[in-house]
Amino acid sequence: MFHAATKVTIIAERLLQDKIVKALEAGGAKGYTVVDGGGKGEHFTRIEDSASVVNAFSIIRIEAILASDDAARAIATDLETNFFNQYSGVVYLSPIEILRPERF
Repeated sequence: MFHAATKVTIIAERLLQDKIVKALEAGGAKGYTVVDGGGKGEHFTRIEDSASVVNAFSIIRIEAILASDDAARAIATDLETNFFNQYSGVVYLSPIEILRPERF
């Protein structure tokens, strides 16, 4: 049987990864996925397979699934407030359906 959940997706510079992960875990996320990224946005165009002068400035996508929509919204608000006023990045939420809700 499927259950409602919320996926939190964060696209940010790699240098923020540890801080974002701590915020996810503090907000109740039991796990997350980190993927190397590339693309074009308001600030830069970044090619995912090109050499970066400093790896910390490459971008990543971090995703976490939370069973609680309120917890997902609190995490997103926390990230926006604490990181994305100073650094480029984006956080968005997606309603999803999951199996095995006890894992989230």
